[in-house]
Amino acid sequence: MKYILYISLLLAVAGCNTPFAKNESIPLARANGEYLYISDIQDDIPDNLNPRDSIEFVRSYVNDWIKTNVMIYQAEKNLPDDQMDFSRQLDNYRNSLIIYQYETNLINQKLDTIVSDEDIEEYYYNNQADFELKENITKALYIITDNDTETESLFDYLFSLPDSVKFDSIFYYSNANSIVSNTDTSKWVSFIDIQKKIPIETYNRELFLKNNRFIKIESDKIIYYLEIIDYLIKDDISPLEFKVNDIKNIILSKRKIKLARKVRDDIYRKALANKEFEIYQSGIEN
Repeated sequence: MKYILYISLLLAVAGCNTPFAKNESIPLARANGEYLYISDIQDDIPDNLNPRDSIEFVRSYVNDWIKTNVMIYQAEKNLPDDQMDFSRQLDNYRNSLIIYQYETNLINQKLDTIVSDEDIEEYYYNNQADFELKENITKALYIITDNDTETESLFDYLFSLPDSVKFDSIFYYSNANSIVSNTDTSKWVSFIDIQKKIPIETYNRELFLKNNRFIKIESDKIIYYLEIIDYLIKDDISPLEFKVNDIKNIILSKRKIKLARKVRDDIYRKALANKEFEIYQSGIEN
């Protein structure tokens, strides 16, 4: 695709009297004595673009380059020298990047990434105030199926069975007789996510959950079955299993912070022991 682009650009600049330079690459634009060449941007052009999109990409790139260049030119003309001296900021930025990269490498080598169930449980029970629910959650069984007499009769019967046989029976028949289903009642899910699948109309979700265990909603073509197995209301304490991944990430983040401090302290103590630096008290006092 890039070769097609080059041909198009060659045709576009043919007859242009702009001097070529930079390994005889074709210039695309000039601003304040600076040139932008095809060779400057060829690696940035996505390979999967068609010729028209490739040319549009280059046009956009050129326009952005010109706007940036003329803005820099105006700024350099009008700003005083002391406001254009960024050497200290650049040094600080470079130093921060070097330290960050080095610490990241060391942390990746030394970080204990195994978080046990005991670690997760201990953090959960010691920090329960941090795990108030921000939404209503449920354990639910639901089936969405075609509205026909035979299928309706089947699921009416299955949902009427005792719990001891109901769940296995619905699981057995759901694959062949439903459009969408959720038969895993061990996992907590957001009640809002259930409402996205089942058209439950309620002005008060908390009240709905408290007052409904089973609902059946019929339309011309679809029947929705929903059984609420368990629920927790917003502002309740979240169950542990709903927060396992979050807690694991928190624990790993805390370990990284602790390890980063240890890395810095170890390097400092080693440098101190090797007399790699000195602190001149007279200089500090003055």
